[in-house]
Amino acid sequence: MTTPRTQPLLIVEDDLALQKQIKWSLDGFESVLADDATSAVLQFRRHAPAVVTMDLGLPPDQDSVTEGFKLLEKLLELDPGVKVIVLTGQNDQSNALRAIRMGAYDFLAKPVDPDVLALTVERAFRLYELQQENRRLQAMSHPDVLGGLVTRDERMLKICRTIEKVAPSNATVLLLGESGTGKEVLAQGLHDASRRKGRFVAINCAAIPESLLESELFGYEKGAFTGASKTTVGKIETAHGGTLMLDEIGDLPQPLQAKLLRFLQERTIERVGGRQEIPIDVRVVGATHQDLKQLIAQGRFREDLYYRLAEIVVEIPPLRERQGDPVLLAHAFLKRYATEQRRPQLSLSEEAIRLIEAHAWPGNVRELQNLIKRAAIMADGDRLAAEDLGLHAAAAAQEGDEAILDLRTVRERAERQAVLLALARADGNIVRAAEMLGVSRPTLYDLINRLQIKTSSQGAH
Repeated sequence: MTTPRTQPLLIVEDDLALQKQIKWSLDGFESVLADDATSAVLQFRRHAPAVVTMDLGLPPDQDSVTEGFKLLEKLLELDPGVKVIVLTGQNDQSNALRAIRMGAYDFLAKPVDPDVLALTVERAFRLYELQQENRRLQAMSHPDVLGGLVTRDERMLKICRTIEKVAPSNATVLLLGESGTGKEVLAQGLHDASRRKGRFVAINCAAIPESLLESELFGYEKGAFTGASKTTVGKIETAHGGTLMLDEIGDLPQPLQAKLLRFLQERTIERVGGRQEIPIDVRVVGATHQDLKQLIAQGRFREDLYYRLAEIVVEIPPLRERQGDPVLLAHAFLKRYATEQRRPQLSLSEEAIRLIEAHAWPGNVRELQNLIKRAAIMADGDRLAAEDLGLHAAAAAQEGDEAILDLRTVRERAERQAVLLALARADGNIVRAAEMLGVSRPTLYDLINRLQIKTSSQGAH
């Protein structure tokens, strides 16, 4: 007997008779079906299955495994933790082993014994759930950092504390920040830290055509439009009891802004083509890299919707403003991808570290992650050098870089900057400047003399 699952099983099989047979043999699982690679990816995005069974021979050329391997690669890219069970022909062991090397969980030869298939699927579900639980336990064992977020920056740590405080409530949260700053990581952390038992569901409002976005969000009834062959729930309904992240909400079309506002006010939805009001309990998290207040001024975003979304506003700083985080993240990403590539000896050279520190990171954490992943795959040696990263050394060639790790130099620079700022704000008044700095007047005089800062006699008393 199988235990109830929170995530479904995806069956990818182009032979409809065999597809029905597999579904029947796995009737203890909640199954979704696909008969080609395109529909499989759509079902995967919609339902986020934990386990997939798939044939390698898929349309348009069922005699070739090309389409099957492309699909396997895509599914593992969408969710590296998914367990894919490949179904192959009796004399197809080489392709089966290739699938395992790519990351498939297991393979079974056709014709498949129903009991063996059910047992393999059950074991895959158990492994997936154990790994998910392990991740949750790891997050709990590191209470100083939220979920999978890696940071030592004071502003980011403060944001983590804010998220943890907000998590138990039902408040709507708006995450603002440049693309690639980690908005989805924070939204996932918010969900994980909450008491919500439902799913975390994310949808990118800018990535889906306007004509399809309404049905993706709200679902649709059978016959609502051409091609609507069955009633389908939308993302909002899927997230019932959990958290819905609306990424790039600044790109939400205005007709849908009105419908979303109505949902936030009444907490009910109507599917496209439907008349029944369906109550939904969901925490909504909005996210955007755009200036919503500017969009409001331009008449492109509803002000009343903004205030519904902005019960709690979190502004995420770009990576270039997070002290020490670029190198800290680089080490974390390198450890992950070095393990994936079976190259645990990989490390960052001193030159690579200086380049990472000096780079402006316009693509933020996502840019850094992609760069480290590529370098971990392509590097010839065990230490990532400048050419492995592809960053220009000129960006880091600033005077004094070699001494940046000298604590005395760092301290003197910081002291000098603080004293100059205090003197400027106090208009040269030593007493007021000392109060701002939290030191005595003689101590400030000593600092001024040691740092050779020139001051005027005006306001010194």
